[in-house]
Amino acid sequence: MTTAKDLFIITMDPSSKHSVGQGDLSLALAGAELIDLIGADAVAVDGDRIVPGELPTLDDRLMDQAAAALTRQAPYERIEDWLWRRGEDLSAAYQAALEEDGELARKRSGRLSFGSERVEPVDTPAHRRAADRWREKEPVLAALASVVGIDDDGSDDEPGLDDESVTTVVAVVHDAVMELEAVRQRRSIENAAFANLWRGP
Repeated sequence: MTTAKDLFIITMDPSSKHSVGQGDLSLALAGAELIDLIGADAVAVDGDRIVPGELPTLDDRLMDQAAAALTRQAPYERIEDWLWRRGEDLSAAYQAALEEDGELARKRSGRLSFGSERVEPVDTPAHRRAADRWREKEPVLAALASVVGIDDDGSDDEPGLDDESVTTVVAVVHDAVMELEAVRQRRSIENAAFANLWRGP
């Protein structure tokens, strides 16, 4: 399993107190892919740019797609631009892939057979590995989960990342999620103002 898949599984945990927006999660998944590509020596980070190396075979189709999508011409792509480009609808792609692999299953909430449907992790070895990684507060997974608002113990301690490139990626993911939230708030204010205009005094 990849960091992105582990992150997706953690966010789907029914015991989690926080729901994660698809846009936030998509940005974090793109960041997780980039961190795994750094770990596989498939890319390096130079300032705020992603410098690709050899095209690796990663034994994961979504990661292979991520590697193939890298910009391979100088001046190369900025991390922020990669997150927005690669992150588009990425949470839906991960959900589909994990359902196909039997890692997620659809369940109905409530006792009625026509109740609303939700997706939950299946108890598989991969799910248990993700849960172990989360329980052990593995720094990269904990940092990305924190960015999207998941922190099961409420601790204010920042997870320690010992790689400067990884730290840079997590920081850019955080900024992108904050930017997305600012856009949401601005739209909400504009919509409320528009509704009030039509409602009249």
